[in-house]
Amino acid sequence: MQTTAITLPTSGFSQLNPVRASRWRIVAGALATTVAFGLLPSAAVAEPAKGGAANLAMVGEPQGLDPMISTADLVGTIMQHVYEPLYTFDANWNVAPMLAEAMPVVSKDGLTYAIAIRKGVKLHNGRDLNADDVVASLQRWMELSPRGKSVGKEVASLTAKGPQSVELKLKNPYAPLLAQLALPSGMAAIMAKESIAPQLKEFIGTGPYKFKERRPDQFTVLVRHDGYTARKEAPSGYAGRREALLDELRFVPVPNANTRVEGSLSGQFQYADLLPVEAVGRIEKGAPAVVPIVTKNFGFPYIVFNTKEGVLASQPLRRAVQTAVGQGELMAAGFGDNRFFVVEPNFFPKGTPYYSAAGTNAYNTRNPQTAKDLAAKAGYNGQPVRIMASRQYEFHYNMALVMSEQLKKAGFKTDLQVVDWATLVQRRNDAKLWDVYFTHSGLFPEPMLSPPQLGDGAPGWWETPAKKATLTAFNQETDGAKRGALWGQVQQTVYDEVPFIEVGKFNSLSARSAKLEGYTPAIWPFFWNTGLAK
Repeated sequence: MQTTAITLPTSGFSQLNPVRASRWRIVAGALATTVAFGLLPSAAVAEPAKGGAANLAMVGEPQGLDPMISTADLVGTIMQHVYEPLYTFDANWNVAPMLAEAMPVVSKDGLTYAIAIRKGVKLHNGRDLNADDVVASLQRWMELSPRGKSVGKEVASLTAKGPQSVELKLKNPYAPLLAQLALPSGMAAIMAKESIAPQLKEFIGTGPYKFKERRPDQFTVLVRHDGYTARKEAPSGYAGRREALLDELRFVPVPNANTRVEGSLSGQFQYADLLPVEAVGRIEKGAPAVVPIVTKNFGFPYIVFNTKEGVLASQPLRRAVQTAVGQGELMAAGFGDNRFFVVEPNFFPKGTPYYSAAGTNAYNTRNPQTAKDLAAKAGYNGQPVRIMASRQYEFHYNMALVMSEQLKKAGFKTDLQVVDWATLVQRRNDAKLWDVYFTHSGLFPEPMLSPPQLGDGAPGWWETPAKKATLTAFNQETDGAKRGALWGQVQQTVYDEVPFIEVGKFNSLSARSAKLEGYTPAIWPFFWNTGLAK
C-alpha cells in the first residue's frame, strides 16, 4: 500500500498549558497506544511550482462560511485559508503564534495574558491589522461560538493596550485557553473590525487566500492574497510560513462518496476528502497518478443526544439507550476493515496524560433486555427516537442503521432520518427536530477541544451541576499531572449522564493527485505551501 501514514512524534504539547507545560507521551508499538493527530513536519523537498487551480472534493456543501458560528469541520477547512487565529498548532501539536508576535506574557497567577500583535500584517482590504480588530473579533467569537462562549465565561476583560497589543484577563486560571484560541473548528478567527456585524458583511481576513465566490452546490472559490504577510519560521503543521502557491482553490461539494472516489481516479479532483475505506484497493490501483492518504487515529465518531427536549431529555432513558448500544457493531458497520478502526472505551489512548478507565463498564454493553427494563422503569411509552444521519459521511449512515436495529431489539421505536450534511448541521440547532445525531471529531491532545458538547450551547445543550463541577475543577488546574487525574472525573460524568456516546477511534482515507506537491496531511486539510506540478 502506498500511503501517507501519519504518526505523532513523541515530544510536544508543551505550550498547551501556559502556566506549567506538560508533555503528551506516546508509548510506541501497540495499535491502542499509537496516536496520530494528522500533522507531519514538513519534509525538506523542492518548493512546488506556483500557479494553477486545484479542484478539491469535499463531502458536501457548507451551510455557511462564517467560521465562528459553525463547528462543522467543512467550514473550518475552507475558511482557515481566509482567516487566521492568534495562535495555531505546529506539527507536534504545540501551540505556536500565528497573528500574535510570540507566545503571550502570562502573569505569575496565570490570570493576565499580554499578547503582542504582529506588525505590518495586511488584511484583504489592504489596511494593517491592529489590536482593535483582534478585540472585536474575539468578542464576537465569545458571543457566538459554542467554544467561544465557554471561554467567554472565564474572561474578566479583553482590552486593546495600544495599536498592536491586547490584554486578556481571566477570572480564574484556565488551562485550555491557548488551545481554544488555536483550533480551526469554531475558529477564533481574526477579522477586519468593519466587516463584523451580527452577520458578516464581508469575509475580510489576513489569510493567504481571499474569498472570491460561492455558488451553492457548485463551488466555493478562494484566490491568492498577493499582499499576504507570512511568518518567517519554517512551515510546521499549521504553523510557520504560509505561501499561496496556487492561484485558486476550488472547494467542490461532492456528497456522494463514490463520486469522490471516481473523480479522484479520473483526475477530475486534485484532492478528495474522506473516502469510504472499502475504496482503498481502488485508490491503490490508481498509483502512481493517485496517492492514497491513510491518517491513523484520525478521530472518533460520536452520537449526540438531545438533553433539552424530546424523549431522550430524560437521563434514565439515555442510560437505557446506552445499554442497548454495541459500539463494536457500530464500528464494524462503519469501517468494515479492522485496519481502519479500534473499539475501546477510554476517550484517550493508554500512555497519554488523559487516559482513564472511569465509567468504561458502560461501554459496548449491547444488552437489549436490560435496556428494555431500564426504559420501562424510566417511563418509556413508545415514543419514536428520531435519529439523524447523513450519507455524505457513509460511516455515519452505516452506524445509524445498526444503532436503529439495536434500539428496536431493546423495545424502542426508531425514526431514522437521512439528510444531507448541511441540513443536518442546520436542523441540529433546533431542539424540537431530533433526539440523536451522528457526527465525528478529530482526536486532539487537549480534551476541551472536542467535542463541542463539553463547551456551552452546542447542539445537545448538556448543562448539569455535575458537568459544571467536574469541568471547572479540570480547567482551573494548571498542573499537568493533577489535570490528567481530574479528566477521569469528567469522563465518568459523560458516561453517567450520557450527553453523547463515543463510539471508537478510526483511521481516515483520502486521496490526492501525485501532481499536488507539498501537501501535508492534516485533520483539517490545508492547501497553502501546496502547488501543482506542471
